[in-house]
Amino acid sequence: MSSQPTTAPGTFAPPDGIPPALRSFFWGLQRELWENRSLYIAPLIAATAFLFGFLVNLFTLRHRVASSQLDPEHLREALTSRHDLAAALIMGTAFVVGIFYTIDAFYGERRDRSILFWKSLPVSDLVTTLSKLTVPIVVVPIVSFAVALLTQFCMLLLSTVMLAGSGANVGIVWTGTPFLRDSSALFYHLLAIHGLWYAPAYAWLLLISAWAPRLPLLWAVLPPFVICGLERIAFNTSHCLDLVKYRLLGPDSGMAPEHHHDLAATLIPHHFFSTPGLWTGLALAALLVFITVRVRRSRGPI
Repeated sequence: MSSQPTTAPGTFAPPDGIPPALRSFFWGLQRELWENRSLYIAPLIAATAFLFGFLVNLFTLRHRVASSQLDPEHLREALTSRHDLAAALIMGTAFVVGIFYTIDAFYGERRDRSILFWKSLPVSDLVTTLSKLTVPIVVVPIVSFAVALLTQFCMLLLSTVMLAGSGANVGIVWTGTPFLRDSSALFYHLLAIHGLWYAPAYAWLLLISAWAPRLPLLWAVLPPFVICGLERIAFNTSHCLDLVKYRLLGPDSGMAPEHHHDLAATLIPHHFFSTPGLWTGLALAALLVFITVRVRRSRGPI
């Protein structure tokens, strides 16, 4: 009888020859994707809703183009300005999904008592924790980038069809939209900010998910809120609030507003990777992961 393991439909076996820990990590990551399909369904729903709204807007623009109410420059602006909005909508949706996934990552299996089964498997708590943390830091940004890219390409095709049907120059949207450049900037932004920069926030939510006896989202928000309030009352300062805002708004939150329109300029790699806040945040994330591993070992079903 063959000892070759079988794989469930929709899953992929890890390559042969990799260490057992990496193999367990690979399977753990697939488990998260299989059990949490909202990670990619929610961005797809947001993209579909935006494409529907964009299609409705195209009908309005078509009448204005046919009646020559828009010159080529304004037409290009009206069409291409929606691309950034679409990416922002999909990124925001993926970010919210990542938050709710992380806060329920351990709490959910403790609530439905499936933690007893997962702990019976020969998979370390560290590998399990890292596989769950990888989802919001790496998987969600990649999924949202792929969905945003597909959405923007569909918008280009729809714009081309509308212009061709109106007798306008279809090159307006293709020459006025730096598709590849904007796509690379979007991918870099997602991995840098939604991945690395928000890593300590995701690690904090994961710790609360492993520890909280009830209402993990409340326990995640309450301590920072109380600390910020106590600091304001006791010392009349807002250092804690400024730190929270700095972590949530990103390293470019203190830049002048006129520079925020250029995504690549606000996150220049050698500036971003030399930011002390990035490395202190990653160090804090590592500490929180260590604590989460210890907590999961001692926590059982709710």
